[in-house]
Amino acid sequence: MLDESTTTAYLERISARRPDRPDLDSLRHLHERHVLSVPFESLDYQLGREVHYKDKRVVDKIVHQRRGGGCGEINTSFFYLLETLGYSVRLHHGRVWIGGELKAPYNHLLVSAEIDGRRWIVDTGFGKGSRYPLAMDTADAQPDPHGEFSLRAVDDRSTDVLCNGKPLYRFYDDPVTLSDFDQVIWWYRTSPDSLLLQNMFCQLPLDDGWVLLKDDVLSITRGKETTTEKLADDAAVLAAYEEWFGISFDERPTPSPHRSSSVRMAFEEK
Repeated sequence: MLDESTTTAYLERISARRPDRPDLDSLRHLHERHVLSVPFESLDYQLGREVHYKDKRVVDKIVHQRRGGGCGEINTSFFYLLETLGYSVRLHHGRVWIGGELKAPYNHLLVSAEIDGRRWIVDTGFGKGSRYPLAMDTADAQPDPHGEFSLRAVDDRSTDVLCNGKPLYRFYDDPVTLSDFDQVIWWYRTSPDSLLLQNMFCQLPLDDGWVLLKDDVLSITRGKETTTEKLADDAAVLAAYEEWFGISFDERPTPSPHRSSSVRMAFEEK
């Protein structure tokens, strides 16, 4: 549980109202505000910093340092907030679909919430996931500002989550602990094959699109139009982090030496 001052600061960080009760309307509001406020980014992986996802230090990073992170950081932090606000929440693992291939187990961390007997997928850390929670008890299409989402049962313990008919990840309804993700986080932080080491990125949904900063290339999508600009210098990169993501650095983050310029930017599928 988070203390009162941290909870208040968290809600201010994401510009969210404190819910009167842990109901669905409040969950949808909190989910949307989290998605629109906390960027999906790989910067600490690139900078060689420790990645905290098993204790309240991840909340400090997101709330007080005003940063984002990977799915393990963003969704764990949101889990702590929802638990504090009285929601019945559980942690889960997933496997991401990239390039038509289902990747290794435990390479995605997400949350479920149960409200009035119905269960919802709560995933604010997928990058290009849904803006709102997804109902788990229906195969019907679920319209969302980020696309038309649907769930497709694989077996009695796993479900594929799709957007516009394309599978994003497979959700597993198995009990997990945060320690179950230790090996995967270690791999993402150390392996030359890690997409988080190969790609320096920071991305965030906008009300009507997306903003993505890949090293020094800024792309802004508004509706169906995308503008892309290679930023002139370090000062322009630092200004972009501040303007679009609210992140302040003393020096421009530089890419990890593991990065390969030939690697397809597969993270954009996530």
